[in-house]
Amino acid sequence: MEAAVREDELRRVVDAVVRVLADKGLLKGDCGCETPQKKAVSVTTGTAGKVFSDAWRAPRPEPKAALAAHKEDDDDGHTGSENCPHCAHVSSHSPAQLSDLGVDRIGVCHPTKNCSQIARTVDHTLLKPNATQEEVGKLCEEARQYCFASVCVNPSYVALSARLLKGSGVKVCTVIGFPLGSTTPTVKAIEARDAIANGADEIDMVINIGALKSGNDPLALSDIQAVREATRGRVLKVILETSLLTNDEKVRACLMSKQAGADFVKTSTGFSGGGATVDDVKLMRQTVGPMMGVKASGGIRDTATAQAMISAGATRLGTSASIAIVTDQKPAGGKDGGKY
Repeated sequence: MEAAVREDELRRVVDAVVRVLADKGLLKGDCGCETPQKKAVSVTTGTAGKVFSDAWRAPRPEPKAALAAHKEDDDDGHTGSENCPHCAHVSSHSPAQLSDLGVDRIGVCHPTKNCSQIARTVDHTLLKPNATQEEVGKLCEEARQYCFASVCVNPSYVALSARLLKGSGVKVCTVIGFPLGSTTPTVKAIEARDAIANGADEIDMVINIGALKSGNDPLALSDIQAVREATRGRVLKVILETSLLTNDEKVRACLMSKQAGADFVKTSTGFSGGGATVDDVKLMRQTVGPMMGVKASGGIRDTATAQAMISAGATRLGTSASIAIVTDQKPAGGKDGGKY
C-alpha cells in the first residue's frame, strides 16, 4: 500500500512537470501541436567527448532546375571526367551555377608550392607502424603547401593532424580495421566513431576479406553497413584488397559497397603484397558507375602511374610519394617512402 502511495505521488509530480513544460511551449512540435512523445534519438560518443546523434542531420536543399533533368536517373549523361558538365571541377562553375546545384559554401585551397592538378586527388599517406609525431607533423605541413585532398594517418594521429590542419581545407583521413579487415562490425563501428570524435573527416575501412572469399556476402555487407551508419555523413571508402580477390569477388565487393551507401571503393591497403593496377581500377569504375568514387592506392610512385590510374577512372589516389608525383620528380630513394 505504501509503495502504491509513493507511485501515485511520483505520477502527480511528473504530470505537474509536464503541464508546466507544456504551458511554456517546450513540448510543442514545429506544427504547434503538443508532442509529449518524441522519436528516440540514437546517441554515441567518442573518446574526445563529442556526442553524435541523428538529430544533427539537417534536411538537404533540393537541387534546382540545373539538376531537375537528372532526378530520375542520376547516372544519365555523366562521364566521370573533368569534361563532363555535371562532374567538372568546381572552378569551372560560376557562383550562380554552384548555387543552382545546391552549394551554399565553397572551400578553396591555394598551394604555396608548384604542383600539378593531380594534387587535389591525392591522399597524402603515412601509415607505417613506426611513424613518429615529427613525421606526421611534416606530412601535414606538406599537405598544406601542396593542397592535397587529405592526409591519411593511423587513428592515433587523427587528433594531432586535425589540430595541425585546422582551417587549411585539407581533410583528415584515417583507416579502420586496418590492414587485415578481420575485426567485427561492432569493433569497426566503434573505431569509426572514435576517429570522428577526434577529428577525422574521411574513413577508409578494410572489408571483411575472409567473409567475402567464403561467399558470406550478408556478413561482408553488414560489416560495411555498420561503419556506414557510424560515420554519419563523413566520407567512407571501402578497401577491397584487390590483390587477394578474383574478379568476381571484386565485383561483388563493389556492389556491396554501393548498396551500403559508401562514397568510394578503394583498391588496396598496400600491406598485402599487391597494390593498385589499371585493370582493377577500370573494373571497379565499370562496376560502381560514374557517380561513386574510386581510390587507387598501393604502389603509385610516379606521375605516369598516377595519370594512368586517373585515366582508368580513379578519382582519388593514396600514396606516400605524393610530392614526387605532383612535381613530376623521382621519389627519394626510388621508392614511395614506405609500403603504402
